[in-house]
Amino acid sequence: MSPAESSASSASSVSSTASAAPAVGQAAARTVASPASSMSPPASPTSPVGPTRILLVEDEENFRDPLAFGLRRDGFEVVEAEDGQRAVEIFESSRRPGGVGPIDLVLLDLMLPRLDGTEVCTRIRRSSSVPVIMLSAKDTELDKIVGLEIGADDYVTKPYSYRELLARLKAVLRRSRAVPVEPEQVLAAGRVRMDVERHEVRVDGEPVAMPLREFDLLELFLRHPGRVLTRSQIIERLWGPDYEGDTKTLDVHVKRLRGRIEADASKPVLITTVRGLGYRLDSGSER
Repeated sequence: MSPAESSASSASSVSSTASAAPAVGQAAARTVASPASSMSPPASPTSPVGPTRILLVEDEENFRDPLAFGLRRDGFEVVEAEDGQRAVEIFESSRRPGGVGPIDLVLLDLMLPRLDGTEVCTRIRRSSSVPVIMLSAKDTELDKIVGLEIGADDYVTKPYSYRELLARLKAVLRRSRAVPVEPEQVLAAGRVRMDVERHEVRVDGEPVAMPLREFDLLELFLRHPGRVLTRSQIIERLWGPDYEGDTKTLDVHVKRLRGRIEADASKPVLITTVRGLGYRLDSGSER
């Protein structure tokens, strides 16, 4: 018997709510007699040194309550958020003094009120490489691809087995701890080199002055080399979801940026246009 199964077995002798462990949602949720947050089970002997802190973002109580209960029973510290906006607030506060403390992993539902899971993941990825596992009832191949492409480390469809989710969670944590990944501060592509921390850009070794908006635009391209970024994606990243202008503003910034970094702005080879979609950084085009 594995340590997780042993923990589940012992917890069942304390409360009948432990029967929620094999599955989360629908029938499983009916076995939870009270909110999981009212329980304070002992940490599992298999938990890492110091509790692993998980941000659980789920608006449906029949999924959130039994999942939070199971995770706490297995030794994890769980911080709950019932909507996307609250999740972003908690995550941002976790990195400041007086917050909930560092978040080690995010379990993120896709369909959320206020901000959906896609936007939450996007905002987290702007500043952090914390592992994110997306939870969703959408199970098409395209849905999974989109979830992974925006930065999720894994994608689990509902309804799911708690034991399988726990195994996936531990695997993601092992990978993230094996090779700590921090956001790169020095980015390069072709003849362009950017030092994010110093706010410096060099082209062929020469410093290039750049307005903040163009700097942010270039950083976005440099962090996603070879990937097509749609105009709407870029606008949302740089101007926010409430931007009411048109795409011409973005096109003007791209034109100006090309004038600063391309050898010939009339024939761009670094930032190329993908007709009908947006732009792509072809990092290997110039040597």
